[in-house]
Amino acid sequence: MLQDLRFMKAAIQEARQGLKEGGIPIGAVLVKDGRIIGRGHNRRAQKRSAILHAEMDCLENAGRLKLKDYRHCTIYSTLSPCDMCTGAILLYKIPRVVIGENKTFKGPERYSRRRVKLVNLDLQECKDLMADFIRRRPELWNEDIGE
Repeated sequence: MLQDLRFMKAAIQEARQGLKEGGIPIGAVLVKDGRIIGRGHNRRAQKRSAILHAEMDCLENAGRLKLKDYRHCTIYSTLSPCDMCTGAILLYKIPRVVIGENKTFKGPERYSRRRVKLVNLDLQECKDLMADFIRRRPELWNEDIGE
């Protein structure tokens, strides 16, 4: 649990970086053998991208890995991964996903639990970060989640 909190703090730092850049405050880190090998944050607005959610940015920044390497990873995300990000996690067979919260948005967790161990830390810090952002920028949030 302490290790999960330590890595989630790194994901939260990524989320705060995204917010500072004018984007949506969602962050992610990819951890292999107790070491961060990839970091990312939602950069759809900053890069005018259709796909740069935090998890996708994180996986991209980790670079090409062998499939066997992904099987020794955990991905940490401040928010429950969406369908697209869950698809990438399942594609690469990342066995463990740790999320900061799923009250703001809940991805296809029921489906993903069939193949991954999903841990929800249910952190108030993550909920507050998103609630404050949604209150200030509802149009950007609604664009990102497709509403």
